[in-house]
Amino acid sequence: MNNKPIFKYQIISNFDWVIFGLTIIISIVGIFTIYSTGGGSGGEPSRIYIKQIYWILYGLMAMLLILFIDYHSLEKLAYILYFMIIVVLIMVAVSGKTVSGARRWLSFAQFAFQPSELAKIVIIITLARYFDDKKIRGLYKIRDLIAPAIIILIPALLIAKQPDLGTAMVIFFIFISMSFLIGINSRSLFILAGSAIVSLPFLWHFMKDYQKDRILTLINPQADPLGRGYHIIQSKIAIGSGGYMGKGFMSGTQSQLNFLPEKHTDFIFSVFAEEMGFIGALLLIMLYIILIIKGIDVVYHARDRSGSLMAGGVVSMLAFHMIFNIGMTTGMFPVVGIPLPLMSYGGSYLVTTFISIGLLLNIKMRRFVDMG
Repeated sequence: MNNKPIFKYQIISNFDWVIFGLTIIISIVGIFTIYSTGGGSGGEPSRIYIKQIYWILYGLMAMLLILFIDYHSLEKLAYILYFMIIVVLIMVAVSGKTVSGARRWLSFAQFAFQPSELAKIVIIITLARYFDDKKIRGLYKIRDLIAPAIIILIPALLIAKQPDLGTAMVIFFIFISMSFLIGINSRSLFILAGSAIVSLPFLWHFMKDYQKDRILTLINPQADPLGRGYHIIQSKIAIGSGGYMGKGFMSGTQSQLNFLPEKHTDFIFSVFAEEMGFIGALLLIMLYIILIIKGIDVVYHARDRSGSLMAGGVVSMLAFHMIFNIGMTTGMFPVVGIPLPLMSYGGSYLVTTFISIGLLLNIKMRRFVDMG
């Protein structure tokens, strides 16, 4: 490292205002949608939009902090951060706060935080460090992916044990996406795909009953319309009843009459689609697509391999959340509690999303700067 100031004019001039602007716009849309879920009547959902605003402010502060830290410094601390997050996840398993049958939170004074969300960022940084250190000639083979697979398997199992199947799925998707980014030879890819297909019957055998129910509900939600299929059915009714132009702000019957469960978290897209219709939902999806495209641009024009890998991990995480959440609300995927980026209510996930986007901006800002 040299003695030049780390946060200098060349870095600031590369700040991506489009990514930042899209982040703010989607967050504001989320605030109004969360407010709408409570109808402004003073009930709990109508109060939590205030909490969402505070979490956005905390997220912006966390983003600002990340911008000041060179991502290469984060890469150097990767294994320390990984060890720390494993310890924290073990603490959650031993003495974490239990809510609705899930032990996912650690409590500090008046705050409860979900470490599994932060684990996703740590895993992205750790995998980037590993792949950057272990350069090989040619494409990666299965044996080359054993060590990074173990890296993600430990936190994924701890998180799945909470249980939090959705976040565990995100971690595996991040690993697969970053593996594709470094390059896997076709034979190894074929073996991995074949192994995944062959393992499905064995996976079904070890799944818990409620997890099996979610799969069966996805196939036929009408089999139990007032029980397991209720969420998907009400969500599809909400989205479909919005039509092309929507019913208008705070006028969605499924939301206002409380037919739609988890409306301010997992099913917030259903609320938005009912009120704003197909046109509004399409515009929102376009905002996400532009954000992802801008992120992909950072991936392919990053200064170095580590920056490209970190950006790829962030983009894959955001894309998976967006695609799976919308697919979940439209009945394409099982309901596993994956929130919609920047829209769904939730402090831990929202702050983590801002940190991840801050990391993306960090990599873009240092694209043309000589850090040597």
